[in-house]
Amino acid sequence: MSYNVLLIGSGGREHTLAWGIAKSPKLSKLFIAPGNPGTASLGDNVNLNVSDHNAVLEFIESNAIDLTVIGPEQPLVEGIADFLDAKGHAVFGPKQQAAMLEGSKEFAKDFMKRQNIPTAKYEVFSQDEFDKAAEYIKSENNYPVVLKADGLAAGKGVLIPESEEEALKALEELRSGSLSGAASRLVIEEFMEGEEASVFAICDGDSFKVIGNAQDHKRVGEGDTGLNTGGMGAYSPAPIVTPELLQNVEADIIKPTIDGMKAEGYPYQGILYVGLMITSEGPKVVEYNCRFGDPECQVIVPAMRSDLLEVIAACTEGTLSEAVIDLDSRYRCTVVMASGGYPEAYEKGKEITGIEKVDKAIVFHAGTKMEAGKLLTNGGRVLNVVAEGETLKDAIDASYAQINKIHFDKAFYRSDIGAKGLKRVT
Repeated sequence: MSYNVLLIGSGGREHTLAWGIAKSPKLSKLFIAPGNPGTASLGDNVNLNVSDHNAVLEFIESNAIDLTVIGPEQPLVEGIADFLDAKGHAVFGPKQQAAMLEGSKEFAKDFMKRQNIPTAKYEVFSQDEFDKAAEYIKSENNYPVVLKADGLAAGKGVLIPESEEEALKALEELRSGSLSGAASRLVIEEFMEGEEASVFAICDGDSFKVIGNAQDHKRVGEGDTGLNTGGMGAYSPAPIVTPELLQNVEADIIKPTIDGMKAEGYPYQGILYVGLMITSEGPKVVEYNCRFGDPECQVIVPAMRSDLLEVIAACTEGTLSEAVIDLDSRYRCTVVMASGGYPEAYEKGKEITGIEKVDKAIVFHAGTKMEAGKLLTNGGRVLNVVAEGETLKDAIDASYAQINKIHFDKAFYRSDIGAKGLKRVT
């Protein structure tokens, strides 16, 4: 069978998915809504309001779409998978209730508690209980402490104050600031000591297969300092994720998650991203995401020697157990080029030059636009430069050698992506 595919999204993750899907001999036609200048060479970018489910349905039916792939979390949490499935259309991504593993920190923590999945100790407070939350923080007297806005916050809804004064200030920020909607309920967690890593599983509701692991770099500054961002770079595989640790994660976290979701009536189909803290007591869940990470996707998908479209289709057809996942053994590193000022205020519309000089890496577009024949910045995270190598050092060095060829006004990037991994392999 050949497939007409609609891919929803516009960032670096979606450019990567389009790149992977476009390599499939089973692809007939690829549409990306809305896509970006990078995806334009891989399929047809279409201006579609993906929050308007009826408009998406009309496009699917008028273009004989066989499979819809949802890139970002927002449409999934809004229930697009439920809507399309009810209309008889195949869609890759969890339904609304299953997507609450990402859409609600409270739902995820309560689910893990019911299923005995290792995670941090926590308490939940509604927005009108923030005074109680303050008293709870004072009574625990353990710092740092982790404050998480319950809803979606584009990767920026987590604050980690290191003192009582900082914690009370952070509470007020969550109650009255730009995240007040996402923080209508607040999860307060104990701080877990350790090193973070992420494991990615592809699921069809009954079974799952691990398709890779990575380590993201959330903080904007060198040495993991400064504000949280959507991610400043990633590398894969992460040396901290040993074969033995991966076995533990599969047995103690991923399998109970998939089995538990099915048992509770929300079969999980799509990508399950498990954010982990590797503690002295073993791996514990920091968070779930209901889609490929961004920028982790950019180092996971290129490692797949299997046909990505074929594997995605197997998930929607419930035949994943029969699919073969073949991954190569190379290391990959992606470094994010960002706009000056990100993740706070930044300017758009800066001309980007030098991409055509990149010859030993893949450049995935994240926040770009074409205007009057010029490529311009159009977001905080602008480009992802992905290189590979036989060793982690080779991959990192190749990424930085290529990123130096690209320029735009006030561009910046972290120079220490992968440094933690290098300490474990040298």
